[in-house]
Amino acid sequence: MDLDVFVTAHRAEWERLEQLLRRGRRLTGAEADELVTLYQRTATHLSLIQSSAPDPMLTGRLTQLVARARATVTGARRASWRDAARFFTAGFPAAVYRSRHWWIPTALLSTALGALIGWWIAAHPEVQASIGAPASLREMTRPGGQYETYYSSHPAASFAAQVWTNNAQAAAMCLVLGAFLGLPVLWILFQNMLNLGIGIGLMASAGRLDTFLGLILPHGLLELTAVFVAAGTGLKLGWTVIDPGPRTRRAALAEEGRAALGMAIGLAAVLFVSGLIEGFVTPSGLPTWARIAIGVAAEAAFLVYVYVVGGRAARAGETGDVDAADQSATLPVAA
Repeated sequence: MDLDVFVTAHRAEWERLEQLLRRGRRLTGAEADELVTLYQRTATHLSLIQSSAPDPMLTGRLTQLVARARATVTGARRASWRDAARFFTAGFPAAVYRSRHWWIPTALLSTALGALIGWWIAAHPEVQASIGAPASLREMTRPGGQYETYYSSHPAASFAAQVWTNNAQAAAMCLVLGAFLGLPVLWILFQNMLNLGIGIGLMASAGRLDTFLGLILPHGLLELTAVFVAAGTGLKLGWTVIDPGPRTRRAALAEEGRAALGMAIGLAAVLFVSGLIEGFVTPSGLPTWARIAIGVAAEAAFLVYVYVVGGRAARAGETGDVDAADQSATLPVAA
């Protein structure tokens, strides 16, 4: 192909396409049709030049022109409030619902581990001695000690923000590190349950387990549920690396990874609620039963949200992944 002749023959079409692109949204119906036609022709020209007579400068110019035309013809998709509403009313709860076979066993086993650690510490004074000096332990567990003043040691608003940030980071780490076969997720879970077990064991040994549970349950029910959901999703992502099923490993990781990313956003909102409870309800002067009732109500509302709203969305085909139009094309693979 004679490149000079080719450029001379089609330069006018490329220049006309540039003119139409500069017009933007002010195109008439006929001009819009012309733009589509010129976009298709220019894309064909670019393909011919790349295969027959590659010229770096001309290829770069036409590549940019085709990209601009494609964006104009197809329209750049923008996120809207409707997308956010759909995410919280369908995508996020459906993703949590679909991963329930991972996070429910994770929650049960983790809770049992925390209770076992607490019993072991409470039943063995030598283990308590390895945690801290007797005077330090008494200071932590006495009425008005560190376990109680922890929740009121800072202004409620800043304390809630700090708690939310820390918990959101822990949940995000479970989701992100799940791709490493889930092993870092198990370590994060163990650290959380170890800290919980130490508190249970020390306060139980001081005869003040009821006080400890009265401080933990208001916010801890929802907070730990969010952590368990994140951990279960991370473990599911790790298992996808091992067994992607009928999908290619790349496609499976892309799908589950996108759902996990959305899960991180949704769980941040859930942890925001638990942070508010921990900052304003846990240290409040409300009776213990009232504080626990608020925590139970928040937990119940989340479970209803997941099983009713999420279950309905999942049965309708929602997966928590992005819309098919926003996904990259995939090739069929043999089963």
